[in-house]
Amino acid sequence: MNFKSVNEIIAFALEKEKEAVDFYTEISKNESLQGVKQTFVDFAKEEKKHIKMIEDLSSNKEKIATYQFKWIPDMKRSNYMVDVVYEKGMHYTEILRLAMKREEKSLQLYNELAAKADKSEFVNLFKILSQEEAKHKSILETIYDDYMAEQGD
Repeated sequence: MNFKSVNEIIAFALEKEKEAVDFYTEISKNESLQGVKQTFVDFAKEEKKHIKMIEDLSSNKEKIATYQFKWIPDMKRSNYMVDVVYEKGMHYTEILRLAMKREEKSLQLYNELAAKADKSEFVNLFKILSQEEAKHKSILETIYDDYMAEQGD
């Protein structure tokens, strides 16, 4: 992917975040267990916050340059899991695995785009998006670990 402007990057990122909102919204609508439903309603809200953040960044380039990065630990749980396709009625652990893989792929994509970018403004924007995806991946991996521990695994 070759982006010629920050606006192209922003349009691409907005499309990806909207896909994530749709994904988490679909899962939340299809789940009968309230706790599972709420988890994914919350993730859809987080993705909507990313959309707002990207829109705000697009109107204020200084925010890109002054964004404060924080180290997000990576448990790498999803790195050792296979891809699965969402099906209504999937077990909670399978849904978590699917969501972790999606966040992992988004993180990888933004990291790859940052590495290929030739302008610091583009690099910073991709790094910001990578950090946001890393946060989601970490949260999902923690939820997964906690759930599995409760199950005795």
